[in-house]
Amino acid sequence: MNDRINQLTAEVASFTTDNPAKLEEFRISLFGKKGSITLLFEEFKNIPPQEKRLFGQPLNVLKNNALEKIKALSDTLQKTHTVDAGIDYSLPGSPLISGTRHPVSMVKNQICEIFKRLGFVISTGPEIEDDWHVFSALNFPPEHPARDMQDTFFLNQNPDILLRTHTSSVQVRVMEHQKPPIRTISPGRVFRNEAISARSHCIFHQVEGLYIDKNVSFADLRQTLFFFAQEMFGRDTKIRLRPSYFPFTEPSAEMDVSCSLCGGKGCTLCKHTGWLEILGCGMVDPNVLDSVGINSQEYTGFAFGMGIERIALLKYGIRDIRLLFENDVRFLKQFEPTV
Repeated sequence: MNDRINQLTAEVASFTTDNPAKLEEFRISLFGKKGSITLLFEEFKNIPPQEKRLFGQPLNVLKNNALEKIKALSDTLQKTHTVDAGIDYSLPGSPLISGTRHPVSMVKNQICEIFKRLGFVISTGPEIEDDWHVFSALNFPPEHPARDMQDTFFLNQNPDILLRTHTSSVQVRVMEHQKPPIRTISPGRVFRNEAISARSHCIFHQVEGLYIDKNVSFADLRQTLFFFAQEMFGRDTKIRLRPSYFPFTEPSAEMDVSCSLCGGKGCTLCKHTGWLEILGCGMVDPNVLDSVGINSQEYTGFAFGMGIERIALLKYGIRDIRLLFENDVRFLKQFEPTV
């Protein structure tokens, strides 16, 4: 070991360079993971205790000399480094371009604020869920297509553990631990195994609402959603409800709003129908209430769910949902508040 220490001591003493890259190579050759001095210290650990004094001192001297030599050369290179011709480094740099609040966040906050004024509270839950909270408790039969791998991300090939496909799972958790009356909304991120395109994404955000009490009717659902639509899209907004099907509501409906761009007259945004679909809704199926221990003979309720990205696309006239996931500050800068 003494021979290698003496050899490295001579190399360190004779080394010189005016190239920063060469200096860095030299440093790594000595102190890198497989550097010469690093390996000597690894070997030193295995030397018998009675011999450590013999090799320890010269090894430490080598290490300190090498570090001092590297630092001295580095300081010299920094002092002698010339400024590139034609560049004034004393001038202020170009400012970094900052974005603003994300349109999805702005729309989510606006939705939550509207329903909070109606007495709804915000509930959250885990994104990794089990089959019971995502499907079974919501009246999804075992053969329902949504259970298929085409739509759902299952984890570790376990059919009981999955990424939630909707925030209705949060509503199940609320109903399990809270007695009626229940009035809650559940904003959050959800996942579906879908192809990414201008109109769909495998990750998106939802806000789902639930109201359970005695004597809740479909008229209560309609008036709640009508209030929301006018607050979100303007006082001139009209709504219509079309019959639909969801396993956890009966009867079920899709809700459309009059197109804010053309005022219901027809344009390319609404495909010349005058209407834009924004959410699904319905009366909570009695089977769902019974599955979480709520007496369906005594209580009724309604539920609704909407995609936040879809609302953002409609509200701001965005044509491609992928823009919401790219974090391009040039795009986000457009949503800077005006006041």
